[in-house]
Amino acid sequence: MLRRINQALPGLLLGIVFYGLALWLVGIWFVGDRIQYTVGLWIGVALAAGMAVNMAIVILDTVEAMEENRSSRKPLLYAVVRYVVLVAAFLAVWYLKIGNVIAMFAGVMGLKIAAYLQPFTHKFIVALQGRSLHGRRIKNKKI
Repeated sequence: MLRRINQALPGLLLGIVFYGLALWLVGIWFVGDRIQYTVGLWIGVALAAGMAVNMAIVILDTVEAMEENRSSRKPLLYAVVRYVVLVAAFLAVWYLKIGNVIAMFAGVMGLKIAAYLQPFTHKFIVALQGRSLHGRRIKNKKI
């Protein structure tokens, strides 16, 4: 389903999760309050994944609107809503002391890191599916 929205979205989400997992495995040894760190980090990772899905949907809607030669204010509206939700989440985590805000910020930055790593995660997904980069199946050859 995610591939129907955007071809790059599954690789992007995989990169966000791998980044979050790596950051958690490394950071858990250096923080004082491990629960706060873990909760903050995974809230940030969830926000990054939500932002990625939201952006992919907005791109799809925008392309469809352009094909029909109509203008749309949806991209601007969704961008504003996306950042309002992000700021509200940061304020809620900070005010309610649910998690570590710095770890949450690091988790949200997973969106940026995953965007840079997306070509590599795409190759990884393709290799797992047993297909070539052009969508054709690769036959398993016995050696």
